[in-house]
Amino acid sequence: MASLNKVMLIGNLTRDPELRALPSGINVADLRLAVNETYTDKSGQKVEKACFIDVVLWDKQADLCKTYLSKGSPILVEGRLQMDEWTTKEGEKRSKVRVRADRFQFLGAKRGGAEGVGVANSPSRQAPGHPTAAAQRENLGAPEDFGDAAPGDGDSPF
Repeated sequence: MASLNKVMLIGNLTRDPELRALPSGINVADLRLAVNETYTDKSGQKVEKACFIDVVLWDKQADLCKTYLSKGSPILVEGRLQMDEWTTKEGEKRSKVRVRADRFQFLGAKRGGAEGVGVANSPSRQAPGHPTAAAQRENLGAPEDFGDAAPGDGDSPF
């Protein structure tokens, strides 16, 4: 049976990112995201609810979040659900579902007031031999097979 574990969320941070370093030297950032829902109930009243979701980012993504995000920052997160399990000091087993971010995008203004949007992809999610996003942006020209024909001038084989 096929399975899919994909999450896309847009929300605002409920607190500043919490950054910690593992003994291996890799940084990990924990975010708390509020995703709001607004609807009208049967009586015609507008209802606003928030769903709070824990998100974890690793390595360079963690560094970027700590540098550029703060409480209230809007962010888009793409990732997957992961189950964290642990045992308390009292011996009780606990578990929690959270989102492990594979990619995120800044949605608000940068610190300093300039509007901007930034994207960060997890380098660990790139397949071997798969070009990075920067390399893909540099290779957006017409394929060599088309000769001098520019895309959209009617000589395309498509």
